[in-house]
Amino acid sequence: MPPEWSSSPPDLLLVIDRTSGRPLRAQLEQELREAIRSCRLRAGERLPSSRELARTLGLSRGLVQDCYAQLVAEGYLVTRPGSATRVGAGAATSPGAAGPRAEATRLVADFRWGVPDLSSFPVHDWLWATREAARGMTTAELDYGDSRGSSVLREVLAGYLRRVRAASGDPELIVVCNGYAQGLGLVLRVLAERGVRTVAFEDPGSPATVDAAAGAAGLRAVPVPVDEHGIDVRALAATDARAVVVTPAHQWPTGVALAPERRLALIQWATDRNAVIIEDDYDAEFRYDREPVGALQGLAPDRVVSLGTVSKSLAPALRIGWVACPPALAGPLAEHKHRSDRGTPTLDQLALARLIESGRFDRHLRRMRATYSARRAALLTALAEHAPGLRVTGLAAGFHAVAHLPAGADEHRVVAAARARSVGLYGMSACRASRAATPARLVLGFGDVREQSVVEGVAAIGDLLTDRRRSTGP
Repeated sequence: MPPEWSSSPPDLLLVIDRTSGRPLRAQLEQELREAIRSCRLRAGERLPSSRELARTLGLSRGLVQDCYAQLVAEGYLVTRPGSATRVGAGAATSPGAAGPRAEATRLVADFRWGVPDLSSFPVHDWLWATREAARGMTTAELDYGDSRGSSVLREVLAGYLRRVRAASGDPELIVVCNGYAQGLGLVLRVLAERGVRTVAFEDPGSPATVDAAAGAAGLRAVPVPVDEHGIDVRALAATDARAVVVTPAHQWPTGVALAPERRLALIQWATDRNAVIIEDDYDAEFRYDREPVGALQGLAPDRVVSLGTVSKSLAPALRIGWVACPPALAGPLAEHKHRSDRGTPTLDQLALARLIESGRFDRHLRRMRATYSARRAALLTALAEHAPGLRVTGLAAGFHAVAHLPAGADEHRVVAAARARSVGLYGMSACRASRAATPARLVLGFGDVREQSVVEGVAAIGDLLTDRRRSTGP
């Protein structure tokens, strides 16, 4: 969309060389043509008035008017009575020219994982919270501020984590960051400085994210298997890791909760090894068939770093997360955050604090639990009808499920065949350290898929999920 300006004229950078010997009008015409062809000026954008452009460039108004008239005749510009001169539609001719983008193939349903219902973002509540935060901001809060983040948000987060996650919330030990990836990167860099050389992670899990963060910190990342009780602590102990990334409340992507005995064993491992547990508390707010599972950090705050964000509860675009850490790590984490970007935007932090304090955040979560529960039910009903016998797990919390394809099924073939039917499916192979496609599994995200689309999508590909012949190909 081209920018719209107020009554003030838009600025436009054009270069006129009075020493070149070329006529000034020819130079101006050429400058404007190139700006349009290269898409510096896009279709529909408003140009300065002839009077304003003449004043800015030190040219006569008549020369600029003649230039505009010539470019209108060539189709580069358009004019209408009572309206500003604008760039004509289709005037750009370069390979990167702006124009209608080829629309992506519309999917009947796109079962992407990790994405909440973006259409349900509480826009009015967020605007209210932002307005309230801006109205109450002090002059000091407009400065860079504490590298740990706004003290207001850290105080609110500490209370929220104690109340909802049974965590050991201390505002002095919370560092606000720009989402999970940054938080993990900061933690691993601090641990590397303290002598850690290897970090373990769950397999299946998030190998790409952990590998990238570990590599940037100079660490080696090693996978540790997950079973129906969570991470295998004995296998973890067999590695040389002194840090491990886990998702204990709702294991990504299998959906299992870390069993109580495994929780205790994991904490004991960290104590014996002088190690750190990095807890990714990514979607614990959404649960259906089980009692709430508290944060691991509440059991061992001196051994657990807990990472949280609003990417699943509100929207990824907000880029707000936090690190609740042991006392020994708080200072170094804040220092690394300061070096990284001088801090997360304060106004957004204060808006989030107002949203939580006002109760509007809790209200939004209650509404989204009902939404995701309905979509979960729609998915199970549709699978029972169109893919009877298909085993589905991981649905006790969050907004994704794991579909276990028939023995011998080809995960990649199923994904490709579904795409040909305009349904987006995603295999678990991307979540495995080895990228192995066996056993064949699908991770079905339903957070951003409406109930009707869930039903239509499953109906379109149900046979692919249960018919071994179709899922293996010729």
